[in-house]
Amino acid sequence: MNNQYILCFDTCLDKMYLVLMKDEQILSSEIIENHDSKYHSAFLISTIKDVLKKNNIAPKDLSLIGINIGPGSFTGIRACTTTARVMAQQLNIKATGISSLEIITKAYQKIQKSTLPILTALDARKNMAYLYINNEIKGAVALDEVKSLIETGNYEVLTDNKLLPIIGGSSYQKISLPIGETLAELVKKKSTIDKCNWQELKPLYIQPPPMG
Repeated sequence: MNNQYILCFDTCLDKMYLVLMKDEQILSSEIIENHDSKYHSAFLISTIKDVLKKNNIAPKDLSLIGINIGPGSFTGIRACTTTARVMAQQLNIKATGISSLEIITKAYQKIQKSTLPILTALDARKNMAYLYINNEIKGAVALDEVKSLIETGNYEVLTDNKLLPIIGGSSYQKISLPIGETLAELVKKKSTIDKCNWQELKPLYIQPPPMG
């Protein structure tokens, strides 16, 4: 399909990533951080408008929307999913999601060549971690179990700032990873094998959100 415009965004992590792709070409790649007391997802709609305007593209020109569905910030996951579903429904286009665990892992593999498979563990609070290993999401796993896997020496460890002092390895937050671009590539690839119906786009809540 010629002139396929794909809009991808991620508000689940500590920064917002937004990428506009035309076919295989990245037209825009934006990174938005928190400002004062405002969480970065508050700038999602305005950033989408700015990027489309800058590239002289109307919303109706979009063919596909791709997002990070989590795990991550509950606020960010809701913002991502709701915005994508509403836009896809109104524009009558496709939408799909990729987990933050896969995005981070694939982005890391782009810049860090390793002879070992990657074990990705992100903080899930309550002495647990969101675990991604052997290209599979294992869910929220006890930290003791994660440590046991790491102690085998069979994996290279990728984590976040909170777990870094506990399990070691490398923190994705301390490395300049191509997260937005990787999300766009994964979405593009998924669109070739999946129908990407926006009705099926759902947040990945591995643990239920806290009450209150």
